[in-house]
This record gives sequence, C-alpha cells and structure tokens, in this order.
Amino acid sequence: MIELVKNTNIDFMGKRKIALAASLIIMLLGIFAIIQIGLGNANLGVDFAGGTAVQIKFTKSVLLHDVRLALEGAGLRDFDLQDLAAENKVLIRVKKQDEKVGNFSEKITAVLAEKFADKQPVVDSTSDIGPKVGAKLRNDAFWAVIMSVIGILGYIAWRFQFRFGVGATIATMHDVLFVFAVFYLLGKEINLIVISALLTIAGYSLTDTVVIFDRIRENIKRYVKDPMDVVINKSINEVLSRTIVTSLTVFISSLALYLFGGEVIHDFALAMLLGVIVGTYSSVFIASPIAMMLRKQTGAVAKK
Repeated sequence: MIELVKNTNIDFMGKRKIALAASLIIMLLGIFAIIQIGLGNANLGVDFAGGTAVQIKFTKSVLLHDVRLALEGAGLRDFDLQDLAAENKVLIRVKKQDEKVGNFSEKITAVLAEKFADKQPVVDSTSDIGPKVGAKLRNDAFWAVIMSVIGILGYIAWRFQFRFGVGATIATMHDVLFVFAVFYLLGKEINLIVISALLTIAGYSLTDTVVIFDRIRENIKRYVKDPMDVVINKSINEVLSRTIVTSLTVFISSLALYLFGGEVIHDFALAMLLGVIVGTYSSVFIASPIAMMLRKQTGAVAKK
C-alpha cells in the first residue's frame, strides 16, 4: 500500500561476490563466538553460568525498578530480577559468587529491609543454580537454535525447492551468528532472553526471505528466457518497497523497546535491532544468490 521506492533497477546479484565474502567473515566470527560461549569464555548470564537464586516476599507490592536501584546502590552487579506480582514476591538471581547462599541472602535482605522497611521483605526461599544446570541450559539453547534452522530448511524445501531451502537456512544461520558475534565482541551478557531474541530473528528472517522467494518463483515461470540473475534482480526490485516498509516498521518498534522498554528487555531489543538489519540484508544478498548458484545450469541460464 505504501511504496517508498518505485521502479528500481538495482543489480543486487552483481554485488553478490562482495556480499558473500563479507558474510563469510561474519559467520567465522560468529562460530568463534559460539565456541567461546560454549567454553564459558564469555559474559554468560545466570542461566548459563550458574549462581544463586533468592526469592524475597514483601507484604505489599513493589516495583522491580525500585528493587534494582536498591541492589545496584548496594554494589550488587550481574543479577536478574523476576516479578511474581500475584504473590508480592521478587526472584533475584545473581551470577556465581564466592559467598555462601545463606550469607548472600542475608545481605540482600538487609539491603531491601532498609529501603522497603514498610513492606517487610523476608527471604522466602534460596537455591543454587549449579554448573550442571547451566551446562544443560546451554546445550538446550544450542539445540533449540539448531532445530529451528533444520525446521526452516525443511519448510522452505517443501514449499519451494531444496535449493531455496539451503539458501534460506544459510541466511538464517548467518543472522544468528552475526548477533552472537556482536554480543560477544561487545561483552554483552548471553542469557535465555538473548536466545529467545535469536529465535525471533530467525522467524523474521524467514518471513522476509519467503516474500522474495515467492516473487522469484512467479517470475521464473513468467520470464523463462531470461538468465537467473536477471530474474532474481527483477524479483527483488519488485518487492523492495514492501521489504523496506516491513523492516522499517519492525526496526522502529524494536528501537522504541530499546530506548523506553527498560533494562530487563534492553538486550532483547538490541538483538532485534541487529536482527532486522542483518535479516533484511541476508534475504537479498545471501539467500537469493545461494539459490541461484545451486540452480541447474539449463536453458537460458546455461547460455549466460
């Protein structure tokens, strides 16, 4: 309905070699980041690194923001908060530290009792998140991403052709590896929220790719005498306005979450911002060229 650009004639496929070379570097960085994360040589969250979980009960409801400020003011770092509003409870999870669980929970209670004296905070429960639990969660997160990629391959191969499935799968892996690489290089915390963002990015990238593949499939039948790169360029240019509008809409929404959503979803929003940009790029410069290169050289294409 809204056409930001009209009648474009950009030679996307002419730039595919440069794009694929740059993407190969990105994927290698991403693989390196995943190896480091798997070895524990990264800024892992409580879910993956292990730590201490302390559940605090209040007599009245409290705001997570106020609890966060109180704990940060006491010098506490690397913790996650979860609001159990129905029971007036707050779950505080802190990365692995040297203190015993009992001493640590007493310290937290003392800080909150001073700040929220009228709400009488008490320790409801404490527990350790051991290294085995963290390792299991890392493995589960890894397989969740792998299974989503396999699912994408199967879906695209069934809906289109196997070569399209390979292109979409590599493009999705490229997007996930890119976000992993950026978070690792920036020292951002890797936790389950970031993994959920990666799975969301995979879904977005797939949706964007399917739109382009749909148009390519239509144009292959319409322009049977044209070389494949011409057909793909024509297809991408025809849906370019739609791609820009969709990506811009998701980007603005993610930017609003990043700026105003609060610290809890800050990293999720950052991953989404990166994912929208790289997902749009990969649909054009990764998925489509790979599908083209895997096409059998027959007919007009063979004469190119």
